[in-house]
Amino acid sequence: MGAEETSPIAARFAQLAQTHGTQTAIAFRGDEQRPDHLFTHDFAKFWRRVERVTAHLQASWQIQPGDRVAWLGLNHELQLVALVACARLGAIFMPLNFRLAVAELQQVLNDATPSLLVHDSLHAPVAAALTGAGLCRTHLDALIASAAPRGLPMPEVPGDAPVLLVYTSGTTGLPKGAVHTQDNLLANARASQAAHGFVDGDKVLSTLPMFHVGGLCIQTLPALLAGVSVVLHARFDAGAWLDEVDASQTSLSLLVPATLRAVLDHPRWPLAQLSSLRGVMAGSSTIPAAYLQAFHDRGIPVGQIYGTTETGPVSIVLRLEQAAARMGSTGWPHAEAQVALRNERGEQVPVGQAGEVCIRAPNVMRGYWQADGAVGVGLQDGWFCTGDLGQQAEDGCITIVGRSKDMVISGGENIYPAEIENLLITLPGVAECAVLGLPDVRWGEVPVAVLVRSKDAAGQSLTPEAVMQHLQSRIARFKLPRRLVWLDSLPKSALGKVQKPLLQARLTGTNP
Repeated sequence: MGAEETSPIAARFAQLAQTHGTQTAIAFRGDEQRPDHLFTHDFAKFWRRVERVTAHLQASWQIQPGDRVAWLGLNHELQLVALVACARLGAIFMPLNFRLAVAELQQVLNDATPSLLVHDSLHAPVAAALTGAGLCRTHLDALIASAAPRGLPMPEVPGDAPVLLVYTSGTTGLPKGAVHTQDNLLANARASQAAHGFVDGDKVLSTLPMFHVGGLCIQTLPALLAGVSVVLHARFDAGAWLDEVDASQTSLSLLVPATLRAVLDHPRWPLAQLSSLRGVMAGSSTIPAAYLQAFHDRGIPVGQIYGTTETGPVSIVLRLEQAAARMGSTGWPHAEAQVALRNERGEQVPVGQAGEVCIRAPNVMRGYWQADGAVGVGLQDGWFCTGDLGQQAEDGCITIVGRSKDMVISGGENIYPAEIENLLITLPGVAECAVLGLPDVRWGEVPVAVLVRSKDAAGQSLTPEAVMQHLQSRIARFKLPRRLVWLDSLPKSALGKVQKPLLQARLTGTNP
């Protein structure tokens, strides 16, 4: 069966149907009809579903190589099936961020012009409001509900065929679509598999949204490609995460700062049964040290996977066995990646100095989406420059210190907000925080701390004086915030990252 498949991704799943046929591929919890039921599909059944969805895409909607198939909905096992079906057809799977407004989604559709929009029931009204020339819409159940024709001809699909189109958040300017080929996704899977050290019997708990490469490509798709079982939830819920670790005896999971915090704040955290976990990966550029320490105190190492939508995303990795010794560091480039830290002139910076993280690797996108098919847009000789600032130690270990646009230059001194944020989050009473630079006549810029109080007594009694006293003995005077701002919440992206341009606009009265 595998020999008939020219798509490299499809060929791998056809092979798994033969070699791992009776092993669970996906256990899915969160279906619309039976939200508490755990639906289980082994690798053989997963492949049969891929064959059926492929045939429906061909016969019902005439999907051809290069066509875009958009997905609007919560996580679902059919989302992964549809991705592999698109790979078989040489089509491009396009997961949409369901947290965007209709107008924002319409911008994305205008740019990518998908032929088909697949949606769940929850997002049916939004799907109905979206328009496009020749755009067809269907509920996800239609992909699989009926028998499909057999024997349809499969196109020849090379490894450099685009298969995934993921749009950046578009916080500033119009969103841009990162185009990933089948070879990109397989290279990213190799990097992920090396980062996690998948072994027989591993079980990955996947709860982050798969419209983002973090939720889709850090663990979920690489685990399946490695023949490792995935437990998939429709959405993240801290209590459900704790329950599932115990119920399914999962060994690995992926969290981000907001979900780490939600798990730690859950009342069942202190007594939760988590002994099956051999580790958690954190998918973000900077993680508060207090969050990491809390997991390590429970005997659960927290590694890190650093990357961006454009890089696939796996780029820099702190493996679980390195996590305790290098807590707070981001790690080392994966084996196939080149990473350079560059100054504003494009020159490599010396060890210990901060420079922009630039990455060249086989899992870096082929370029941003262009209707004319142009390749390499957004790259410089194959390099993608992330906008993040990193520092490299003598042993090559890299630590992300913030965004280049976030760095505050005050009186000629460079201030990295992440350093201050990591200290603030350790203060009892601080639930969330962000540090950014605001214009100042004397100093050019000054750091300003935006804080959210926790709901407990410590938060309600927290004073500005206590905050400053906490910082004064720990950082240089020029790094101290010149102003504290208290908010009820911080604006965040889908993966829980604070959207500082929106904060900046709120504090300065400008547009982001």
